[in-house]
Amino acid sequence: MIKIRLKSALLSAGLICSMCVGNLQAQTATLADAITCTKNEQYDKADELFKQLIKEDPANSRNYFYNGENTLLNYFADTISSPLSIAAKEAKDLFDKGIAANPNDPLNYVGLARVAFYLGDDARAEELRAQAAGLLPPYKKVTKIANPKDYALTLAKIAESYIRFESVDTSKALPYIRHALKIDTRSSEIYIIAGDIYILVNDGSRAIKNYNLAQDWDLQSPTANMKIGSIYVKGHSLQAAIPYYEQAISLNENYAPAYRELGQLYLLARKYDKSKEYFKKYLDLTKGNIPAKIRYVNALFYAKEYKEVITNVEEIFAVDDSRTYMNRIAGYSAFEEEDYSTALTYMERLFSLLPEDRIIKKDYVYLAKILLKKNQDYNKQASDLESISSDLSDLESRYASAKGAAKEKMKADIDALTVKVNEGKAVVSKADDEINRAFAAYDKAIDFEQPTDIRLLYEKAAYQNMYRRNIEAGDTYSKLLALGRTTENDYEQAGKSYYMGKAFEKADEVFKKMAEQYPESINAQLWLANSAAAQDPDSNLGLAKPALENILVMAASDSVRNATQMFDALKYLGYYSMTNEKYDEATAYYTRMLNLAPDNDDYKIKAYNFLGMMYIQMPNYAKARECFNNSLAIAPNNETAASYADYVKRLMDSGPKVDPNQITGIIKDSDGNPIAGASVRVKDTAAEAWANAKGEYRFVMPSSSSVLVVSAKGYQTKEVSVTKSRVYNVTLNK
Repeated sequence: MIKIRLKSALLSAGLICSMCVGNLQAQTATLADAITCTKNEQYDKADELFKQLIKEDPANSRNYFYNGENTLLNYFADTISSPLSIAAKEAKDLFDKGIAANPNDPLNYVGLARVAFYLGDDARAEELRAQAAGLLPPYKKVTKIANPKDYALTLAKIAESYIRFESVDTSKALPYIRHALKIDTRSSEIYIIAGDIYILVNDGSRAIKNYNLAQDWDLQSPTANMKIGSIYVKGHSLQAAIPYYEQAISLNENYAPAYRELGQLYLLARKYDKSKEYFKKYLDLTKGNIPAKIRYVNALFYAKEYKEVITNVEEIFAVDDSRTYMNRIAGYSAFEEEDYSTALTYMERLFSLLPEDRIIKKDYVYLAKILLKKNQDYNKQASDLESISSDLSDLESRYASAKGAAKEKMKADIDALTVKVNEGKAVVSKADDEINRAFAAYDKAIDFEQPTDIRLLYEKAAYQNMYRRNIEAGDTYSKLLALGRTTENDYEQAGKSYYMGKAFEKADEVFKKMAEQYPESINAQLWLANSAAAQDPDSNLGLAKPALENILVMAASDSVRNATQMFDALKYLGYYSMTNEKYDEATAYYTRMLNLAPDNDDYKIKAYNFLGMMYIQMPNYAKARECFNNSLAIAPNNETAASYADYVKRLMDSGPKVDPNQITGIIKDSDGNPIAGASVRVKDTAAEAWANAKGEYRFVMPSSSSVLVVSAKGYQTKEVSVTKSRVYNVTLNK
């Protein structure tokens, strides 16, 4: 290293550090004192000193510039506590005042460029940089520059203004740095800025080279060592980083940032006792001030030590409850700990006490997720309410005809169920309110800034479907379509959401657009068919027929891959033809189903069974028996075929009689609409029947049957105990 000494005009960092947090007493603060406090991350104390300097010398434009820098650095040290817009406005006001004090000082124009750049106004930032550079006088020889150090520093600050968060445009920044170092080859600060630029483009070797040069030209400064240590931390070489932090401390034992970095390092290494030891020293050096503790809390949060975050936030509140924004990080942490009620308490306090302009986008996102997670049992609660409401309605309908002791018992049951229904309604109503609040919070986050947050729109739509807001989910997916998100899956999600919400006209509109944009999509035709079938529950109009016929044509090119879709299409078309007594058409569809996949016994069994049911309807009992026997030849234990074969035999032997094991009923949804195609199966057997378009079914079940399993796609499966009754009407919930 080149051995040089600090100029006597600069106080040691240790003296200034202690002066920043101790008593200045009779000693007057200098600009160097305030800047050192900034470097030592004592931003509040630095701000006090800058304000004192501005009051004493309002014409000194540099006081405003470095105060503005301090404001921005304070924000980036704690991005959770307040939005960038607030810090940017405060910094801009200071830079504007600096320009008013001295319009010929370029530094405050550089400060305004940084603000514009952070806020995304790149064009304005470039104008301000050019304005700053234009205030630097031209020169032919470096030796002719009146103030070379100031000149070079301005160029370096322009270079630094191209750093935005964790990125930098080196093509624009590095020419300024090279120019600056040509003028002043001994500036530690310029080498630090150069190192910061190189590290952002992952050029560690050049970064370290510049940090070492910075150390050479300021032997007593700990900053360069700390920066090199941070490079190793980013590279996950924690052990390699430690000597550099220790060297920084050896240069200045009161250099607080080095202790903070070591605290964070050991936190990452999960050596919590060691981490707390260094953080304690950090807090001691900063006199335990609240801003320092807040930075400690932030470190804990990013290390996922959420319980420690909450503990420390409460300690901060015990000393200073005006730090309302700390409810934010406590709320986030409680959420991560899955303590949703506590998280909501913190977030509601945050929203009620913090001015709206200090609410950040992430607040709305966390609030939304907290409210949704807090109500994650909503679907079960709603289903339970529907079930007990249905039971209550059933009891009330039978109560009028009941008599004697049975009627008294029924009255007691009705009273008990009424209490449960009312309690359930209160629970669901409260949950509904909180879930609606969650989606309102999502809207705030989605539109918080432009452009619209696409990722959050997808997230919101998924949650809307999850929490039974299907039509609203369809609207959200439609918004995504309008924003150009028009993949086949995007269309399917939008239409499917409307379909689940029974907004069939809207579903049709989306699926038709999907079919137009993706004419080869079998899925589009399948959903068009589903939507049409839902609008034609009796199959009288055959609305689903065109789409299903399209599926058969499109799927035929690869009948192996598309076998499932073809089977479903053939099943519907066969049933539609059968119910409309178009037996030749039905026979053709079921025969095609029979030959669809020669190696698939399940398809063949069902095809024979469907044909057998058709022949019973015709009636042609001999052909029906032949079909059921064919089914049994493939699967002798198929109980559906066996039951129907026995039923047909009795019909042929003694004429049409009702089988004692025949059951009937209607399958409906919670709104009373029939569920076409619903399955009624004897539990733990293959005996099964399906509801027609009116939700009706007729089924000869095995004699030993004890439980029926009723199911349909998109509905909750329900088990029904078999009794002496031969009529089982079942309601399925979503």
